[in-house]
Order: sequence, then C-alpha cells, then structure tokens
Amino acid sequence: MQIDESLTHVLAWRGRSVHWQSFGEGPALVLLHGTPWSSALWRPIAEALSTQFTVYLWDMPGYGSSSKDPSHPVDLGLQGELFAELLDFWGLERPHVVAHDFGGAVALRARLLHGAAYASLCLVDVVALSPWGSPFFTLVKEHAAVFEQLPAAVHRGAVEAYIRGASHAGLGADDLATLVDPWADEEGQAAFYRQIAQADERFTDEVEPLYGTITEPVHIVWGNEDTWIPSDRAQRLSDYIPHATLTLINGAGHLIHLDAPAALAAELTRWLSTVAQ
Repeated sequence: MQIDESLTHVLAWRGRSVHWQSFGEGPALVLLHGTPWSSALWRPIAEALSTQFTVYLWDMPGYGSSSKDPSHPVDLGLQGELFAELLDFWGLERPHVVAHDFGGAVALRARLLHGAAYASLCLVDVVALSPWGSPFFTLVKEHAAVFEQLPAAVHRGAVEAYIRGASHAGLGADDLATLVDPWADEEGQAAFYRQIAQADERFTDEVEPLYGTITEPVHIVWGNEDTWIPSDRAQRLSDYIPHATLTLINGAGHLIHLDAPAALAAELTRWLSTVAQ
C-alpha cells in the first residue's frame, strides 16, 4: 500500500526508525502486516475496530514509512525481537494481537522466544509452517542481487504480476497501483528484493515445535482460495495449536483484506468480542 503518513510517532531502535500510531479507545489491539505490504493494508479495518479498541499500527523496518537502510537486516528473527521490545516500549503487557502473512511469524517468535504475552492471538493467512514461498519468491531469493538490477519498467511488471497472484477476486487498477507504487522507486526496488533475500524457513522451523505451548486464546482465519499459502496450512496450524479455532472465508485469497473486507472485518469483530470481555 502507499506509505501511511499518519504514522507520526517514531521509535529509534538499533539505528532504525520504526513508525507507529495508536488511536481509538478500549483494550489494546496490535495489528501486524506482512510482505510486501505495510500497516496501510490494515488501515480501514483498524479504523472500524477503533470504536472498541485502542489500535496500534506500525510499519516494520524495510516496509512502509519505517527506515529502509540497505545495511540493516529485515529478517523474521530481527522483526520478532523488535516486536517484543515495541510492546515493552508501548507498555502493553497483554494486548490482543492480529497478524497477517509473515506478521504471524513475527508475533509467534515474539511470544515463544522473546517473552511477549497476549490476551489473544488471531492469525490471518500467516507464514508459520514450512514450506512457504511461491516459485517467484524462491527464484528471487536465490538471485536477489540480479533482480535488484532490473530496469524499472521490468521490475514494476514483475512486482505487479507477483501481487496480482495474492488476490482471488482480482485487483482494480487503483488498488494494484497503491500496492506496487511503494516498491517502484530506486529505494523501494532494492528494499523489495532485500526482504525476500532474507526470508528463511529456519525462522519458522525454530518455533514450530513450540506452537503447542501457547496458552492464550488463538483464532485462525484463512482465505479459502489463498494460492500463496494454501488453506490446508490453516488446518495444520490448528492441529499444532490444539485449542485454536478456525474460520475459512470463501472467495478470498491471500489478500483477504481486499478480496473480502466485510467478511474479514465481521470475523475479527466476532472473535474479538468473545475474548475482550
């Protein structure tokens, strides 16, 4: 999505600038984005939920309005450490957490390796179980330095094709542009391939055996037509977390926020109402 200029607060962390914002009133609710998105993908749903919750949005380093220094790692290990420390910075001991895509791995690592605790955890089409990554994702990972040198027009075409594959319903020109534009300039192109190059299944393999130790209420939401991370992973993840509940949303792919926004908002509202009494 386009850079969210409303993330006006900045945390300086290990040389990085982490942009964030909170708004609304009620129990704390933190939303985590995935790749290649930013917190802007959550913005409409965050605004709807802010009538009942104090919502926290943030962009991970390498994404959105946060810093994209090429010398800074942006891998899942680092993002998990950051999220645990960010919760401490905000003074949130047990917030409700909703995570999408690799934001799920970030939330799970913060919980299982870095001492974070949640009032509840909702995992939406998340990166959590190996194997993960599309054929394009794997190709880029193996040849990131080459892809960084692509002519701008070729790079944009590749990113557009990649992002189109995340939607089942199809993306209009405006939605596609807002998803692609942040990666289209020189800084964005380098950042796009850099974050893929640093993706590694060891970051989920490390915590996968620990999923059964999670004691907080867990809900899994998945687009039934997700081709990036097929919905059979949702059932597998539910089996790893025996007390987890599961909802599949028909007609939605990986970009469930755009494919089925009303259904996703309704499901999150229903779930949160059961755990935020």
